[in-house]
Amino acid sequence: MNLAALPAFDDNCIWMLDDGRAAVVVDPGDALPVLDALRQRGLWLAGILVTHHHRDHVGGLDALRPHLRGPLYMPAREPLNEPCAAVSQGDVLPLPLPGLARPHGLRVLDVPGHTAGHVAYVVGHADGADPAPLLFCGDTLFSAGCGRLFEGTPQQMHDSLQSLAALPDATKVCCAHEYTVSNLRFACAVEPDNPDIAAALDDAQRRREQGQLTLPSTIGRERAINPFLRCGQPAVIAAARAQGATDDSAPAVLAALRTWKNRFR
Repeated sequence: MNLAALPAFDDNCIWMLDDGRAAVVVDPGDALPVLDALRQRGLWLAGILVTHHHRDHVGGLDALRPHLRGPLYMPAREPLNEPCAAVSQGDVLPLPLPGLARPHGLRVLDVPGHTAGHVAYVVGHADGADPAPLLFCGDTLFSAGCGRLFEGTPQQMHDSLQSLAALPDATKVCCAHEYTVSNLRFACAVEPDNPDIAAALDDAQRRREQGQLTLPSTIGRERAINPFLRCGQPAVIAAARAQGATDDSAPAVLAALRTWKNRFR
């Protein structure tokens, strides 16, 4: 199975999986990169996965629908009126790529916070014995960051991030935006003495200067560098308290970090 990130506007990443004949795309905010990739690689569109309702994740659906020869999966709790298969926590679905030598499945996780009905998709071997699944997490988890709290609460976002952090260390984190450098600069401000963050920032800057993506990340890497997954660490708590966190609880720390990140430059 091949994995590719299709560059789109505003540092969006539209993820594509293919088996050499058919493709599944995730969060197609723009149809043009998808149609170009399908044409160039000689693939047909076998499925679409959507994590939430924001335009930069669904803007390409109308143009892609005539090319779609399989399911369109969308979150059951999001305000999306498209004809689709609605999905939610606990659903386990076949990955619609018929050419794979070993069947793969889609496991759905509810991850509210950025939006009220946001979902994530975990793709792995259908028997569940995959040590390195793929995580398509939309705007809930970024490399070294998390999404803004547009509709959810800090408690919801914390719980969602913890559910993602519980996935195997080798899980590939396929988030929807290339925000890694700016997120790591913020992470350095939160934990200036964390050598893993400093090394990750050097690596991310080098990659971007060479025109490369920093994605996908891994869950193990994110637990070491992402302040929003490290809300119980003393240094992160101290930094959050200095920014107005009301107490040492993880939701209060996350809320203070997210407010700080919103204004960080």
